[in-house]
Amino acid sequence: MNKRIRDYGIKIGEFPTGKLNKITDVEGVTVGHSTVDTENNKTGVTVLIPTKENIFVKNLVAASYIINGFGKTAGLVQIDELGTLESIIGFTNTLNLGKVHDGIVDYTIGRCRDENVEITSFNPVVAECNDSFLNNIVDRVVEKENVLSAIANATEDFEEGDVGAGKGMSCHELKGGIGSASRVIELDGESYTTGVMVLSNYGLMEDLTLDGKKVGRELKKIIDAESREEEGSIIIVVATDLPVTSRQLKRLCKRAVVGLGRVGSNINNGSGDIVIGFSTGNIIDKNDDENFRQIKSIRDDKLNLFFKGVAEATEEAILNSMVGANKVVGYKNHVRHSLKDYIDKIK
Repeated sequence: MNKRIRDYGIKIGEFPTGKLNKITDVEGVTVGHSTVDTENNKTGVTVLIPTKENIFVKNLVAASYIINGFGKTAGLVQIDELGTLESIIGFTNTLNLGKVHDGIVDYTIGRCRDENVEITSFNPVVAECNDSFLNNIVDRVVEKENVLSAIANATEDFEEGDVGAGKGMSCHELKGGIGSASRVIELDGESYTTGVMVLSNYGLMEDLTLDGKKVGRELKKIIDAESREEEGSIIIVVATDLPVTSRQLKRLCKRAVVGLGRVGSNINNGSGDIVIGFSTGNIIDKNDDENFRQIKSIRDDKLNLFFKGVAEATEEAILNSMVGANKVVGYKNHVRHSLKDYIDKIK
């Protein structure tokens, strides 16, 4: 495993982290990758599995929040309408979204058949960022086999940085990709975990901020980065075991914006900045034929600590996505340097 931001002596926020300081500290969550790494193709797929159960049968409370809508994520309409998640979540590049969508459909049909579960409709969730700076995106090299491999490889202590969907992503004109963090908050003698995972692919170097210090301008004096007009995206997933309603979960998702801004995002016109949230604190079992369901939820006026936790975890997850990544030379010899190679000079 590569070093993470705390290994450089930089501690983000005040709350304690979970055991791994990753989204998988929320019990039942696993993450897997499949990476395509050739001379012209730097891309892949990452899959987040929210529960060990068949999520098509045992749905989770869910929500989404669109920070800026220049994105192509699939599955959010039904999440916003019903407030539930019935799919594992896939991440890939823009032009491979449909192929990953198909892979998740095939996987889910297969699992349901194995468990004698009837399936005639399904809402797959797939998110994307555009990795065409480092990847010849029109080759569309991610296949069903990559999706199934990522699912099979899913684990709690997953890799970060330039792996899976993160292989070709850029962040603040440095290398971006997959990053994660978690926070543990106590309430009424119980501990609740909130985790964040990001696919980072946005921003200008000059705006990069490290734990409150604007380091981007210093970096520009050191690194001759290949600049382009600021565009790009970030996908943020917020997972928690806190019992919440879909409305409350959307409120948690909104606080990811705070962490994103702390690292230096200006949320520009061409950004697909999208947050997906789910809670394992309430299970919506499709086999339950009762006319009414009871949902446990926290009081709204007790959410403030959890708002802060989401902001902290989002900030740290983005930084982990950057220091966890290696320098990548990609398509047309485009280069993205790693923050880890320069952090000791600027921190």
